[in-house]
Order: sequence, then C-alpha cells, then structure tokens
Amino acid sequence: MAVLPIITAPDPRLKLQAKAVDKVDAQVRRLMDDMLETMYVAPGIGLAAPQVGVAKRIIVIDVADKGELPRPYRMANPEIVWKSDETATYEEGCLSVPEYYADVERAAKVRVRYLDEQNEIRELEAEGLLAVCIQHEIDHLAGTLFVDHISALKRGIILRKLGKAKKNAEPVAALRS
Repeated sequence: MAVLPIITAPDPRLKLQAKAVDKVDAQVRRLMDDMLETMYVAPGIGLAAPQVGVAKRIIVIDVADKGELPRPYRMANPEIVWKSDETATYEEGCLSVPEYYADVERAAKVRVRYLDEQNEIRELEAEGLLAVCIQHEIDHLAGTLFVDHISALKRGIILRKLGKAKKNAEPVAALRS
C-alpha cells in the first residue's frame, strides 16, 4: 500500500465530476487500499478518489473509534437510493480543507448502493456519523465540498485563507482519469 498526496482546496480538480468505475478489478482494489492507508495516516474517517487526484467514483470510509478494530468500507459507484426526511447537524471537517470545521445539516439516515471490493452490489443503511460521512464523501464525487453547504461569507473566508497558504506551493500533477 502507498500513502497518496491529498489535494487541498481551492484546487479546481476538487470541483470536477468523477466518472463511474466499469468494474472493481485489481487496479481499483489497489487504489481503494492506498486510499484507506492515506486516510488512516492523515488521519481521517473518509476519503474520495478525487481528493487524491483520481477522477473515479470511489470512496473509502472507516468511522471506528480509536481503540476499536477498523471497520473500513470500500465503495465504487456509491449512490444514495434513500434519504430520511429527518435531518441531523454535525460539525464537519475535510482532509482537502485542512484545519477548518463547520456545522452542516444533512439527512439523518441514508441507504447507499455500491460495488464493494469484490465487485458485488451491496446496500447499506446508515445513520449518525456513518450517514454523514457517506454523504460527505459522495459529495466529493460531484465536485461538492462541505464548505459548499455553509454560508457564502464563511466559505469565502476559508477558501481565501487556504489559497493564501498554498500560494508558494508547487503545482500538483493533473487529475488522472
């Protein structure tokens, strides 16, 4: 496994639409494993392929608490097929928006359909932190960041600060597809 570089906002690659995966093969499984390793090292609880420069509909999630055994989810082509009318607000952060957090309101429960690491179609009903994380990571696949769910004023401040912090950084390689 390899630790991949994480793209940070405001990078235009984070606003692109990710493309569906034809099937989960050895190459996609390797990417999923690398993404999990990257997420654990960061540390984080979710990561989408566009965040590591791959424009594919792939996410990984593990919301296990510290001290618990890992419970990773590897999802290709995740699609929310049901959302509860009930909502919940959580303070969200993002590996691509480092050191910034904001309250975001999302569906309290969701059902997601996806291909797992064995190329099998699965459905998962989630609530609480897992539901929030699934929605957050699927947003990345559509080019949406958690800051897109907060006020334009707060979003602008955060993105300007991140832009200033990145000004002297080297350009990152183009997004792979």
